Amino acid sequence: MLLALPLMMLWGYKEIQSQFVQPQAILVLGGSTSKLEREKFTADFAHKYPNLPIWISGGSPPKITRQVFIKAGVDTKRLRLDYRANNTVENFTTLVDDLEKRDIKSVYLITSDYHMRRAKVIGEIILGSRGIDFKPVAVPSEGTPEPIEKSIRDGVRAIVWVATGYGDINEFQNKQ
Repeated sequence: MLLALPLMMLWGYKEIQSQFVQPQAILVLGGSTSKLEREKFTADFAHKYPNLPIWISGGSPPKITRQVFIKAGVDTKRLRLDYRANNTVENFTTLVDDLEKRDIKSVYLITSDYHMRRAKVIGEIILGSRGIDFKPVAVPSEGTPEPIEKSIRDGVRAIVWVATGYGDINEFQNKQ
């Protein structure tokens, strides 16, 4: 009980502080099931923030992604396309160093609504480990929310990555 109060106070402080931090970039989690929904949503969203760079981790092939942004009238020089990630944890681990090197302290995090809970868990751990805040922006979809077990599993993987630099315990054991 005594530990709970300081943790709640810290969480409350972080929540209040995040309300005053203006995002410096847009981070989009690509996905094989996006069917360009996330890219199209982001192209429209980007009009509200014309000076922010747009980081897309995964997603559609570069040529198709660029076409979506060109069609929406968004300058493709703003795009930072990255295809190193193979899963949601890697969407964060492959880009967090790049964001940190550019002194980005806050991002808009865009992903599908059904995927947002898991993205928030992972983002809190991985981005949070580098002092990077995020504001979630959900892309409306007809998808069913993912099972909570996926959020727990990937939350554990994110903690392992923060502690060891590896995305999962098997990868860590194989490198030993």
